[in-house]
Amino acid sequence: MLINYVPVLLYMGIVVGLIGSIVLLSELLGKKRHTPQKDIPYECGMDPIGDARYRYTVRFYVIAMFFIVFDIEAIFLYPWGVIFKDLGWFGFAEMAIFVFVLVVGLAYVWGKGALEWE
Repeated sequence: MLINYVPVLLYMGIVVGLIGSIVLLSELLGKKRHTPQKDIPYECGMDPIGDARYRYTVRFYVIAMFFIVFDIEAIFLYPWGVIFKDLGWFGFAEMAIFVFVLVVGLAYVWGKGALEWE
């Protein structure tokens, strides 16, 4: 029974050896010239100026939560669309209720002005 795991263990050994050799060769052959400009962290092409603990407004988090909610909605809608014919009217009604609840939530938030970006 353990003979079935020999290819997996062999593969893991090769991977660990390859990773180790790449890291070792990079350390031995790589340039080690440090300058102050190279030692600062790279953040999206902008120089990191100021405090890293900048406070975001609540509006930023609301937009992020809406993105997650509607992303999850898309995740639920795809498999539903794939097996739509097998579910019949019951599956259609359940998904209609699901989308209706999300639309009501979106209308509420839109009415409150939470989606306005200033």
